[in-house]
Amino acid sequence: MFDLLIKGGTLPDGEIADIGITGDTITTIGKLDGAQAGQTIDATGDLVSPPFVDPHFHMDATLSYGTPRINVSGTLLEGIGLWGELKQVMTQDEVVDRALTYCDWAASMGLLAIRSHVDVCDDRLLGVEALLDVREQVKDYIDLQLVAFPQDGFYRDPTARENTIRALDMGVDVVGGIPHFERTMADGAASVTELCELAAARGLQVDMHCDETDDPMSRHIETLAYETQRLGLQGRVAGSHLTSMHSMDNYYVSKLLPLMAEAQINAIPNPLINIVLQGRHDTYPKRRGLTRVKEMQAHGINVGWGQDCVLDPWYSLGTADMLDVAFMGLHVAQMTSPAEMRTCFDMVTTHNAKTMGLADYGLHVGAKASLIILDAGDPIEALRLRATRLHVIAKGKVISQSARADAKISLPGRPPTSRRRHQVD
Repeated sequence: MFDLLIKGGTLPDGEIADIGITGDTITTIGKLDGAQAGQTIDATGDLVSPPFVDPHFHMDATLSYGTPRINVSGTLLEGIGLWGELKQVMTQDEVVDRALTYCDWAASMGLLAIRSHVDVCDDRLLGVEALLDVREQVKDYIDLQLVAFPQDGFYRDPTARENTIRALDMGVDVVGGIPHFERTMADGAASVTELCELAAARGLQVDMHCDETDDPMSRHIETLAYETQRLGLQGRVAGSHLTSMHSMDNYYVSKLLPLMAEAQINAIPNPLINIVLQGRHDTYPKRRGLTRVKEMQAHGINVGWGQDCVLDPWYSLGTADMLDVAFMGLHVAQMTSPAEMRTCFDMVTTHNAKTMGLADYGLHVGAKASLIILDAGDPIEALRLRATRLHVIAKGKVISQSARADAKISLPGRPPTSRRRHQVD
């Protein structure tokens, strides 16, 4: 007797299986004919997947678009300046309300694990307190990790070091940084060293905005890989964005990639935002800014797509749909073979779960019973269609349901018919 039984779903590897759930745990996967359950979902012909995971987001800024003004130039630096203006007028309640609304969107999209950076360059730590509150409110359905992020520079901002430590003492999960925003390259490298030492002393993970610039000489990822090895942080460190690698010469990259692989650095490109913000100073040829995804993967580096922004000072669009992120990523990275497209799906599920260090994630006996049922036959179809999430299950409970995206067609000279979006004659 199961609490929840999912019948006949297609798993990402193509296997067709039933999934039995007891409480908040997957207890059986296989052929379960005749099994009884408190609730049964027929998933025949549908893709059953572990939930989507976003390892890079800014929840303190989300859904603030237009307040107090719009980013006219569309550049990263104007967005940072605009965020500085917004910090002066926003309230803690506003941050909580916006973040909870976004979490509602995420839950409906099957996005059940999010790592959010939270700015600590505000002596009130208003955003930190707000997102700690949100983390507690959503814990039964979304795993929310928080990163102490010194947006204005760990050294450049006069109280960032003190506030970063305060935020970690308050319960923030991960140590962040932004070395390329320091006053000098030397300060940037020193900030990487000190922040990694801080994480090592506390047993925490590290996730740094690293080289989010078109400058090929911004090479803080090299320092991050070195400090990861020196301090024994292998597998616990992520470099986010890494856009300068797009502009680096091939010889230097041929040295850099093995160093990253040795250090087991996780990489988080953010395709929607990287291609919008980068290359703004170029005419033509115009760089698009996405880092070297396929080259990193060829070296065994774990790479996953991140969302980064939704309706905020840096990005005027977004829906909390990680299939949109992967869809854009596969285009910009030119990952269009069947194997590469399947990898893009993995990059918003299992690869990102690895980056976040999520325990009990996935579709296996003993895993946490968080999963999604999509109106698609396989991962490639899910990407092509940005498939409807028919059911979202979080820790054993169905938290969202959507109707199939079917169409009723009445065409001249043909009988009325119904057609599923992914139906092929």
